[in-house]
Amino acid sequence: MTGELFSPLHLRSGQILTNRIAKAAMEENMAGDGQLPDEQLFTLYRQWAAGGTGLLITGNVMVHAEALTGPAGVVLDEHAPLEPFTAWAKAGKSGGGSIWMQINHPGRQVASGMPGVVWGPSGIGVSLGRHSSRFGRPTAMTAQHIEDTVTRHAVTAHRAEKAGFDGVEIHAAHGYLLSQFLSPLVNKRTDRWGGPLENRARMLLDIVRAVRAAVSPSFAVAVKLNSADFQRGGFDAEDARQVIEMLAPLGVDLVELSGGSYESPAMTGRSTDTRTQAREAYFLDLAEDLVSTSPVPLMLTGGITRRATAQKVLDSGVAVVGMGTALAVTPDLPDRWRGGREADRRMRPVTWSDKALASAASMAQVRHQMRRLARGSSPRPGTHPALALIAEQRRQRTALRRYRAWLAGPRSAA
Repeated sequence: MTGELFSPLHLRSGQILTNRIAKAAMEENMAGDGQLPDEQLFTLYRQWAAGGTGLLITGNVMVHAEALTGPAGVVLDEHAPLEPFTAWAKAGKSGGGSIWMQINHPGRQVASGMPGVVWGPSGIGVSLGRHSSRFGRPTAMTAQHIEDTVTRHAVTAHRAEKAGFDGVEIHAAHGYLLSQFLSPLVNKRTDRWGGPLENRARMLLDIVRAVRAAVSPSFAVAVKLNSADFQRGGFDAEDARQVIEMLAPLGVDLVELSGGSYESPAMTGRSTDTRTQAREAYFLDLAEDLVSTSPVPLMLTGGITRRATAQKVLDSGVAVVGMGTALAVTPDLPDRWRGGREADRRMRPVTWSDKALASAASMAQVRHQMRRLARGSSPRPGTHPALALIAEQRRQRTALRRYRAWLAGPRSAA
């Protein structure tokens, strides 16, 4: 898989990525009326498309209207009109690259004030010490809930293809629903979805099969997977190795490696595990262990900001370099690298001792930059994290009122 950053990558589906640089998913929380993408997202993705990135992966699009990671989340289900998604796909492809939609179900990671449902493999809530009350208490899913959720993923993937997206990425990382099923700390079921890893992986594998059956062979299907949860007794690198092997025969084009959850936010560089303390490429050591045996091309995301680091990732055997924050601050970073330049600014670091609060502030900072790009303004990475977090909380309250009204109203099939 070793390659130069600007060399193409041929995927199993026949799709060709124009280069090895991907904009990894970042939760935008920018849904317009009806939980749909609007001009803000179109403008944002046109900026990224113009910056030279070979692959854009959207922030998570929710498959279940009653289960959102946040009140401004985008929903694509059987009722959503396709026109806004067609415009989103067109914006993402306007620079000549590909755009994939990340599809997701939050499971138990739903804010406590949200309407709808809070589901999990078991009735075990998110443990964040004094911040635990931020999340709702989950109800263990029934077999019917699980089967319906498998179907919802397939419906969303099918409609994403109809809208013009080039692929989907199924989110099975960062403590969301499929990651919860994979985790022995969260999944305490005693039925066919619990116990040994092959049972805990069943829901993910069923979703991959259903999605692949619902889309054309040339449509890309990827999975985002934790290289580890970074919690003692949780999902670890050996589990990841086995899950990748299970995914390989199912027609998966790419597996993106990340790590952590709200309980151990390694994806923001704030886990309690020393393995992610590197300032860049947090998960490279774990990826190097996995890439030697992986039958599927791997993508690595987490803290990559410099071309030398990106090339080091490729030289390890990883096929695609994923970046999030770096592209929120410098949307034309791939073109800069192509011209021999680096980013001239960095995000202001969050050094708070409270890891849960620091992680929330870091994500608020990133979303602040994305909103500026969506307005046509330049990023302002020096914004104080506390100010970004306060502004985010205000927007969330407004979005929550709008989401409640939308969820309570009538919806017809599209």
